[in-house]
Amino acid sequence: MGFLAPVAVAQVAPGGPVTPYVDPAKAYLFAHMTKEHYGVLYYSVSLDGLHWTRINGGRPVSQDYHGHASIARGGDGRFYLVGNKGDDDPLIRFWVSDDLIRWTPFGTYRPDLKDIPDHPHALQRIGAPKLYFDKPSGQFLLTWHTPSIEGTPEDPERYWASQRTLYVQSKDLKTFDEKPRRLFTWDMATIDTIIQPDDKGGYCAIIKDERYPSYDWTTGKTVRMSCAANLLGPYPLPGASLSPNFREAPTLVRAPNAADWLLYYEQYAGTSYGLSMAPTLHGPWYQVSGNSGVPEWNRYEMPAGTRHGSMIGITRQQYDALLNAFPNP
Repeated sequence: MGFLAPVAVAQVAPGGPVTPYVDPAKAYLFAHMTKEHYGVLYYSVSLDGLHWTRINGGRPVSQDYHGHASIARGGDGRFYLVGNKGDDDPLIRFWVSDDLIRWTPFGTYRPDLKDIPDHPHALQRIGAPKLYFDKPSGQFLLTWHTPSIEGTPEDPERYWASQRTLYVQSKDLKTFDEKPRRLFTWDMATIDTIIQPDDKGGYCAIIKDERYPSYDWTTGKTVRMSCAANLLGPYPLPGASLSPNFREAPTLVRAPNAADWLLYYEQYAGTSYGLSMAPTLHGPWYQVSGNSGVPEWNRYEMPAGTRHGSMIGITRQQYDALLNAFPNP
């Protein structure tokens, strides 16, 4: 299969009118929760990766699922969805679908959080499990974050500052590594880690820096990135912030013109969604105007109250099937 060059985009004056490129074969699905119903599965869709519409009349698309929606397509072509009932749920739960419309329970995994190397005294907390399927190895990478220190009224942030990203691998989501391990060796709080293959080879981990921001730690509560040659690293310290402070739950898609990366993140809790854009994962990144309340300023639009989940590229046929299955009035 030959390399597909990015679609040429006409240059316009800064701030001038822009008509987003739409590929007749491509579309996008955003599986997410809402501010009103935390952990419940909703769908929004887009043709250009920038303007999103909630479907099913704004109602949930599953009565069974609960979690921070994360979807990966396995080597068998089926879609796998991961979640849990809450951070204190000892089980990580999986669902499977052939069509993104009907989700069937697939199984559970109970990680052993005792005696994790380089993360002693881990609490029984499993935050926001996320799923990535690595085609070269044929394995799923399952990640989540776990703290090691309880918070107190006087110091609630010590709980979040103790969060570390853990992982296990599995070929079938039925059998797993014997023991969870830390994905990153650096001594820094991280949550909401997602993985993206790098255009230039290797992998990039997009993370939320979970330290509280201060003059001593200006990148606190921002989205950052670290890239490595191998899926399991070693990952170097992450680079500069890609978002403002107090943003989380990054999700990343390639624009239909294949010339831009679109990195979305939530201004919690359910306040708004932000977007940063770059031609490559290594930048240069800038923040895009959207959800401003002034339509002529906006370059993207997200339904009000949308909270975190994951975006994936889909075909136009899948998009049409979703609209037929979950129509708006």
